[in-house]
Amino acid sequence: MRKSQMITVAAITLLITAYFAFDLGNYLSLDYFKSQRAEIEAYYSASPVTTAALFFIIYVVVTGLSLPGAAIMTLIAGAIFGLSVGTLIVSFASTLGATIAFLASRYLFRDAIQRQFGDKLKTINEGIEKDGAFYLFTLRLVPAFPFFVINLLMGLTPIRTVTYFLVSQIGMLAGTIVYVNAGTQIANIDSLSGILSPGLLLSFVLLGVFPLIAKKAVSTIKAKKILKGYPKPATFDCNLIVIGGGSAGLVTSYIAAVVKAKVTLIEKHKMGGDCLNTGCVPSKALIRSASFIAQQRRAEALGMKAASVDFDFADIMARVQRVIRTIEPHDSVERYRALGVDVIEGEAKIRSPYTVEVNGQILTTRNIVIATGARPLVPPLPGLEEVGYLTSDNIWALREQPERLLVLGGGPIGCELAQSFARLGSRVVQVEMGDRLMGREDPDVSQVVMSRFKEEGIDLRTEHRAKGFCIEDGEKMLICEYRGETVRIPFDQLLVALGRVANTSGFGLEALGVTVNRTVAVNELLQTNFPNIFAAGDVAGPYQFTHTAAHQAWYAAVNSLFSGFKSFKVDYRVIPWATFTDPEVARVGLNESEANEKEIAYEVSTYGIDDLDRAITDEAAHGFIKVLTVPGKDRILGVTIVGDHAGELIAEYVTAMKHGLGLNKILGTIHIYPTMAEANKYVAGNWKRAHAPQRLLVWVERFHRWRRGA
Repeated sequence: MRKSQMITVAAITLLITAYFAFDLGNYLSLDYFKSQRAEIEAYYSASPVTTAALFFIIYVVVTGLSLPGAAIMTLIAGAIFGLSVGTLIVSFASTLGATIAFLASRYLFRDAIQRQFGDKLKTINEGIEKDGAFYLFTLRLVPAFPFFVINLLMGLTPIRTVTYFLVSQIGMLAGTIVYVNAGTQIANIDSLSGILSPGLLLSFVLLGVFPLIAKKAVSTIKAKKILKGYPKPATFDCNLIVIGGGSAGLVTSYIAAVVKAKVTLIEKHKMGGDCLNTGCVPSKALIRSASFIAQQRRAEALGMKAASVDFDFADIMARVQRVIRTIEPHDSVERYRALGVDVIEGEAKIRSPYTVEVNGQILTTRNIVIATGARPLVPPLPGLEEVGYLTSDNIWALREQPERLLVLGGGPIGCELAQSFARLGSRVVQVEMGDRLMGREDPDVSQVVMSRFKEEGIDLRTEHRAKGFCIEDGEKMLICEYRGETVRIPFDQLLVALGRVANTSGFGLEALGVTVNRTVAVNELLQTNFPNIFAAGDVAGPYQFTHTAAHQAWYAAVNSLFSGFKSFKVDYRVIPWATFTDPEVARVGLNESEANEKEIAYEVSTYGIDDLDRAITDEAAHGFIKVLTVPGKDRILGVTIVGDHAGELIAEYVTAMKHGLGLNKILGTIHIYPTMAEANKYVAGNWKRAHAPQRLLVWVERFHRWRRGA
């Protein structure tokens, strides 16, 4: 820091210290003003110019040093000078003070901050250079943002000083008028009846609604700015165009048709999306067949001497396709056309916020919903293309069973398919770079699944980081690193199951300027940065579940069709999911790992399903239910279930959390005996016993002793 900068810092520090040391803030309070009101008004009557000049200088100093008191001074300005003069004084004084604070921040800190963090601030700097005036205007218009923070932070950016001054002057004007007007009314309070005066009530109403009005104004200005340059058609072919015929796109289209909107659905490949064709449906069909094979191996446990299954792998994969074909009509072009949706099979290209091209035809639309889903993530590992690989998209084309299957990834998809192929007879090696499978779940959950996998012969290789692939002596090899050592794992077929990546390219988002990170960026209404373009499902995140995509679809449909009249924020409070391994794992809300990470206090209640009568009769006595609750209360924070039918059992807790029902309500609900669902009641009972009123029970025991005459 240069000498001049050190002197400036010392001077500012001295002034701020004096402000607090001599309690100067007391002179900027409403109480002090009211006590000195008569004298101040007399002085103003005698010397109006001097009073205004002194007030102006004090206001500039207070805002320039970022001292508390500017809001009170704005009210006082209205009380002393009235609305017109008060607004004039405060408007220029606040802008001048803000600019001084801005320049001080720039002079003292900008160069050092930019040198230290320039690479991280590059995007911010580019945004400020391009749209800095608009960003600043937005912040100034909404008083919820502390103005002194804006002054200091903007000084670190490349925005021009002249721009900063002019935008601040304009942006703060509306808020200044509201506050000064409130001050004119506050000055007239002499009695209780003054508090209820229409003028004062109006001022408080303005103070309350101004942030809402400002927010709406900002949204309107922002929308007009981003849509500027795109001619809006006088009439539209559609109310809504939906791009993508997966879960999100189908439900969006259906809802639009139900409310009699003109909706066009464009799908370039297969209706039903990943869930029907390559995801949920085929995987669950395969899991069911593999589960039947696993069950016959446990014949002795069910009282039988032996059982066997004769099967052909190709027949099982053919069954998977048969299941898909059976469900296909639910998502077919014919069905949705019958529902009133105009379905077009082709590749969509967004040409403007109002136009979409498909099959050489340009369609105009008021709104667009992007529902293009996701695809398997394929890492850029050396040698991957050389050895060849399968993903959840193309594994269903297999008709010859892999003798040695290498599964790369320990998430839900990798776990479900690894266990299924192992049960079908493949020798499966599952490689995971973390220290356990299913890393999003609690360690005790992972341990149960991993133990079962090992029992079934799956070769688990945790803490193995894939480095590349090669072919050695005609044999395919994975080269990975394990605790500092190089390990080679041979295989015949490779399944890459490392998650999924959103489909955000190839249909016009880049050219149009729709903001894309790893997914299409959307707000709480599912709007993109273009107010009439929405996104839902896997392409928008944050969850990649079919049921979440359908949940988002309702909001995308309603918010796009009725924007300007009524909008709804997406509700992500209660999102359940399940991994269909054996045992199944289902969860809703927080688990222990997340609660600890977020520093949320909780209590744990558990119930071992090995004690459940129905589980014992079914030879399914394994797993547990774990419920997190607010300490001392029965309000549910989250539930994890490990065991048979976990995906079904979790539904009771989803309902409870959605509607605010606690464990006491679950305990008081009659559950059929003998069912797996009784486990939900028993874990609630465990919570109840742990919170029994022990002191009261001592007196109850004495009461019963007295009744016995003992």
